[in-house]
Amino acid sequence: MIKHRKSDDHLHTDVILAKVSEYDIFKHYCSSFKKLGTKFCSDLREDKSPGVSIVEWKSTLLYKDFANEEHTFNCFGYVMHKYNLDFVGALQLISRDFGLGLAATDVMPTARKYTYTKTPLKKAVIRIKSRRWLPEDADYWKKFCIPKNLLVKFDVHPVKYFWINETRFHPPSISYAFRFNGGYKIYSPYESDNKWYSNVGRNVIQGYSQLAKTGEIVFLTSSLKDIMCLEVLGYASIALQSEMQLPEETLVQTLKERFKKVIVFYDNDFGSEQNPGQTMASKICSKFDIPNIYVPDIYCSKDISDLIKNRGLATAQQLIKDEICKRTNKSKLTISYIDVPF
Repeated sequence: MIKHRKSDDHLHTDVILAKVSEYDIFKHYCSSFKKLGTKFCSDLREDKSPGVSIVEWKSTLLYKDFANEEHTFNCFGYVMHKYNLDFVGALQLISRDFGLGLAATDVMPTARKYTYTKTPLKKAVIRIKSRRWLPEDADYWKKFCIPKNLLVKFDVHPVKYFWINETRFHPPSISYAFRFNGGYKIYSPYESDNKWYSNVGRNVIQGYSQLAKTGEIVFLTSSLKDIMCLEVLGYASIALQSEMQLPEETLVQTLKERFKKVIVFYDNDFGSEQNPGQTMASKICSKFDIPNIYVPDIYCSKDISDLIKNRGLATAQQLIKDEICKRTNKSKLTISYIDVPF
């Protein structure tokens, strides 16, 4: 039985997911969804051949359209896109429909039918109140050997609180704003359910504006944190907004023109039977004829940032050199990492 709360309770994904599961949200709004992993026809585009599944991805559920990479959402993103709502509007709708009593709302949405590409979604506005750097920040980023000057270079800001549209959020632990082209990704590393908030478009490429004009190697990796770790190790890299995206052909061609070697370095989700990071890496490598490296299972680290945290810089540096030589037939590399005082 759902327990009701006062209408002035904080409207937050944590509160919602404490009362109703991601599974129940998908079941309520996606009428074709019957069972995890079972394919069904999309309700966001005209579709006669089942090509959509609700799948598990890194401890969350995702709506995944295998025929349209743009249609990959968690339960809140799915409600936003289906009903053409911003983030707060989607939370209000879920609160109302499940009787959670978290916020009064007059939202009366009409589900869109095959109009996703014709009706642009209203972009949520995210604003931040930054704070000074604290010892806790140094403690966190030192785990990955990322110095403060690198955080500044990549436009990372410590956050006191932030707004999504007119709703203010107070992070319960240290949080950071990654700024991209006027948008923000809010990162709360110690939160399990609400680690990320974002209004950054899927076409924004992380690390691209900091990329050198030319070079020996550039990696296509998974996140801004991995980009900064690779920078510490002496390598250029960029990341898409999601590992589930395929890069545009024009992007890969531009990288090939500017760098001697383009290499995919995605997560090795060694604890997952599907290993989605390496599944997508294989697709990219096959499509663009570029090599792939990853952190082997024996290191129990899914990506370069985890490897540095668990094994240190020297191990990470040697592993990358070995993997590059193995995958690209290079016999010698002369890359050195930078000093890392915070």
